[in-house]
Amino acid sequence: MRRKTKYMYTAITTIILCYLLILVFVFFYQRNLLYHPFENNYSNDQINFSYEEVFIPTSHGNNLKGWFHKKDLNNKKTLIFFHGNAGDLRNRIYKLNLIKDFDINFLIVAYRGFSGNKGKPTEKGLYEDARNILNWLAKQMVNEDQIIIYGESLGTGVSIEVAQNKKFAGIILESPFTSMVDAGKFYYPYLPVSLLLRDRYETLKKLKNINSPILVMHGKKDNIVPFQMGKKVFENAKEPKFSYFPNDDDHMMNYNEDLLGALNNFFKSI
Repeated sequence: MRRKTKYMYTAITTIILCYLLILVFVFFYQRNLLYHPFENNYSNDQINFSYEEVFIPTSHGNNLKGWFHKKDLNNKKTLIFFHGNAGDLRNRIYKLNLIKDFDINFLIVAYRGFSGNKGKPTEKGLYEDARNILNWLAKQMVNEDQIIIYGESLGTGVSIEVAQNKKFAGIILESPFTSMVDAGKFYYPYLPVSLLLRDRYETLKKLKNINSPILVMHGKKDNIVPFQMGKKVFENAKEPKFSYFPNDDDHMMNYNEDLLGALNNFFKSI
């Protein structure tokens, strides 16, 4: 009996120690698990739009690489594309090839650590990068009310942060999440995510501070960010708000006629 009790005690102790080791690993390496700047699903898409390669100075001393497609900065709205996690600027070419057909300018800039930029991504760092991008655009004489913010996946958290208490022309959220804590709980229900997570991207809590028209797009078959998160973001957003929730799209939404139509209708409304 004593031997059996000893074995049970040893087993329980081992399980607890293993669990604690997992927690320690996750806490110290969580940003390596969260951000994937070197993952690349680039499919050799050819650029079909004119652009100027720009390098935006930042407060941390490193420049951020970007592409600036300009039609008319004085008379047309300018869309800033805050990209999602994984990959680099080239991974968005297929979207930009179609966005260029709208009567707007657009600017896409890679965050620190992405597309060869120096630095390592963090929540605070990405917010800082986004504000530096907006400040740079202001120096190009682009007014706040002529800017459309476009956030893709991780970029939706960045977009909502910098859009608080601003009067942008509009905000587009593609595959948004309610918070990184909620996303972490979805993937790791056995971990105390709310205690461990450093980078939280609390989109849902910030929606009350958004005063711009908003379009939420989310595929119902999203296998990375659950569709219910996008739906909840839409439900909690202020009016005027618009939605595009296709039944068969996953996380990488299909840039088809329906989606482009949703974008076009939104652009016309603002």
